[in-house]
Amino acid sequence: MDCPHCGKNYKQKKSYDKHLEKCQIPVEELANLSLDPNPKFTFIDLFCGIGGFHQALIKHGGKCVFASDMDKKCQEIYEQNYQIKPVGDIKKVDEKELPNFDVLTGGFPCPSFSNGGKKLGMEDDRGKLFNDIIRIAKEKQPKLMLLENVKHIMKVKDGEVFEYILKTLDETGYRTIVKPISPHQLGIPQQRERVIFICSRKDLPELKPNLEIPFHEINYEQILEENPPSKYQISNEIEEVLKAWDEIISKFETNETLSPTILVHEFYQEYTEEELEVLPSWKKDYIVKNKRLYEKYQVEWDEWYEKYKDLLNKREIYGKLEWQTGKKKENDSIWNYFIQLRQSGIRIKRAEYFPTLVAIVQTPIYGKGKRYITPRECARLQSFPDDFQLHPTDQIAYKQFGNAVNVEVINFILTRIVECWECLS
Repeated sequence: MDCPHCGKNYKQKKSYDKHLEKCQIPVEELANLSLDPNPKFTFIDLFCGIGGFHQALIKHGGKCVFASDMDKKCQEIYEQNYQIKPVGDIKKVDEKELPNFDVLTGGFPCPSFSNGGKKLGMEDDRGKLFNDIIRIAKEKQPKLMLLENVKHIMKVKDGEVFEYILKTLDETGYRTIVKPISPHQLGIPQQRERVIFICSRKDLPELKPNLEIPFHEINYEQILEENPPSKYQISNEIEEVLKAWDEIISKFETNETLSPTILVHEFYQEYTEEELEVLPSWKKDYIVKNKRLYEKYQVEWDEWYEKYKDLLNKREIYGKLEWQTGKKKENDSIWNYFIQLRQSGIRIKRAEYFPTLVAIVQTPIYGKGKRYITPRECARLQSFPDDFQLHPTDQIAYKQFGNAVNVEVINFILTRIVECWECLS
């Protein structure tokens, strides 16, 4: 079934009906909305990336009057899709020279706050970019600000960064609602925990949106391409490594516990008590907890390791397995799940929804297809339409979608705002 508005194809009627409830504007008309001489509201798009906020706001009749991003590749794709060339360094932008606007959006850089970053908070230059948002807000006094960041920002420096953000927004004249949200809650098959700061000016009527999220069924197959090019197949070496791990998993009993991370090389290392004590606490904990699994299946482990140790030693991560799917099921297999090759090891995730897309290239592997997900599938996971023009270099496209704001997350928030707040009409 093809959507009459955007042309997207659905195999299941339930997914098709839910999509129809949300998709009411033909994709080819979205770009025209941003050019409307009489828009419902205007907005600026800071740290715009490839335009996740832009996609959502033009659906509601918004017109972008300014965009900014340091990344030249993102600037190119933004201009290609929206006919607006983002400026570079926001620190060099004079807030007094900006056009007037109603809404400020910003997915301000998250490496300072994320689990994947160094968690330096506001001490890092990228963390301080929040203050540029405030600088502009003080001068231009937008009615509304929508800011996005990783959920972990609430815990950085024992909550000090989060408190600083809320206090600064309050002192700048804004009431703030904080909404933790992930695309998978909206039926999009990606777990991506984020927080949205919904900031409305205090002199305007108080904004009280209903942000309760109804249950959404998830069907990850809706984002899959039917015949992806063969270049996305995993390499022979990675396939051999995964087959090897699949072989040892088949030896375990049903309901066996395969956590924490299995460090297989450590089964064959000998440590004195003194040497064990100086190991990092996480590694020592894994070694101790893995001992039970090794001793229970020692014969199987020894035969397996002797057979595959040369392969497993080719890369450090090949010898580490993060099984995050719960206890082993009957006839279980690695190929039933999503897989990521990470510095921490080979991560196996439940096939309910895709792992979080990240800017560093850890592209998820679709186990059943023995292939990486494609850039177009990444675009769908971030709720970008199928006519969105991708960067022609896959690695750059993966990074851009790993950094992007999920369109449907912002669309959900904005829908709930406009249905109860007349200030954007």
